[in-house]
Amino acid sequence: MALLGAILSNNRSYERVQEFLHADHFAEPIHGRIYAACATLIDRGQLAAPVTLKNYFEHDGTLTEVGGSEYLARLAGSVITIQNAQDLGREIYDCFLRRELIDLGEIIVNKAFDHDLDDSATQQIETAEEHLFNLAEQGASETGFVDFKTAIISAIDMATAAYKRESDLVGVPSGFTDLDKLLGGLHDSDLVIIAARPSMGKTALATNIAYNAASSRKFRDSPDGGFDEQEVVAFYSLEMSAEQLATRILSEQAHVRSDAIRRGDIKEEEYHRIFAVSQALHTLPLFIDDTPALTVSALRTRARRLKRQKGLSLIIVDYLQLINPPRNGRADGRVQEVSEITRGLKALAKELHVPVIALSQLSRAVEQREDKRPQLSDLRESGSIEQDADVVMFIYREEYYREREKPTPRDNEKDDIYLERLHRHEDLLEKARNKAEVIVAKQRHGPIGTVVLQFNGNYTQFADLVSDDRLPEERF
Repeated sequence: MALLGAILSNNRSYERVQEFLHADHFAEPIHGRIYAACATLIDRGQLAAPVTLKNYFEHDGTLTEVGGSEYLARLAGSVITIQNAQDLGREIYDCFLRRELIDLGEIIVNKAFDHDLDDSATQQIETAEEHLFNLAEQGASETGFVDFKTAIISAIDMATAAYKRESDLVGVPSGFTDLDKLLGGLHDSDLVIIAARPSMGKTALATNIAYNAASSRKFRDSPDGGFDEQEVVAFYSLEMSAEQLATRILSEQAHVRSDAIRRGDIKEEEYHRIFAVSQALHTLPLFIDDTPALTVSALRTRARRLKRQKGLSLIIVDYLQLINPPRNGRADGRVQEVSEITRGLKALAKELHVPVIALSQLSRAVEQREDKRPQLSDLRESGSIEQDADVVMFIYREEYYREREKPTPRDNEKDDIYLERLHRHEDLLEKARNKAEVIVAKQRHGPIGTVVLQFNGNYTQFADLVSDDRLPEERF
């Protein structure tokens, strides 16, 4: 009543609460209706007062039950001061959240008593977490306008922090020198898409980046002069199990084939090397979630929990097309579902203020072209992915295609011509051996270009190119 009185006395009080307070937040329905009516009139540029609202509620039986137009005058007279309108609105909103928590608690209890075979206890926990998160997020993302002075100070703080660093990196390091130079590291709040055709090494590059980031340290300013802190990485593996992913990382770091590790077909020296590497990896702040078919909401809930408990610097999702669409989403086709998923991942990056890397499949259109280097148009369900992503990177390994395109003799072709084609093919194959191109096709905050990395297929490992025989334009 005090808040509605403040609004009726001075309509500018509404501006202090309109960002977070809605009509359904009021416990008393008639108060919610009066608040909605005030909002309608104010948004139209009209005056919201007992006189103007009298005609609005003239035939409303609910208002008549509490005193009709006299009740509106009573509300206007109940105002003490308009200065505390925002505090009153926050109190109303807090009480609304408490009522919602009570209702949610009752629903959780009743669902737990209901032994539905299609709704396991684990699924009920996920649903409860999702509802709790949605409740917590109501009004949280509506920050309103930020004055330019505040934005400039934030930009200067970021530039100062970057200037004080010994390296040129602003964000989380990928661990690849040329790629970090081109990107400046993986920036907070960015959605980074890594896309490629099967067998190009998407998961390998993602695990390499995860290991490199988790192995690095960042400097934190403090009154005592600052301290080093490890980067914490969350890896959502929707395709592979945590054990398979850990085996890949062991293979990469110990230089032992992952298939040999799984079969146990390794030498004693290799076993000791694996054991030594595993001991070093024990303290790595890399957390793997291999739950299949997660929704963005479930993914967000778990990421927020990890950030609260351990901290969080980077999120990696392998891969985008395996994320389940929202349960309450509209069934308008796969393109719409992917659009909602990419929007959700971008919102997650902004909310947690960390970079999010999402792997993505490419369409088969790549295979139909003579030059099989991917393009933005090759992204599956490409519109929303290309639009929402801050960085889009493609992986291209010419060696993969050269090995599958070995020339065969043509009809009536002379031997010397065939041998010439064969030798030319072998030369090109040798030139492409153990090399991979990471094509940065989109970067919202910087240049695009191509970085050449070394790729060891035996250990599914990417690394900086050792030889420096590349042309300048091949480096970027």
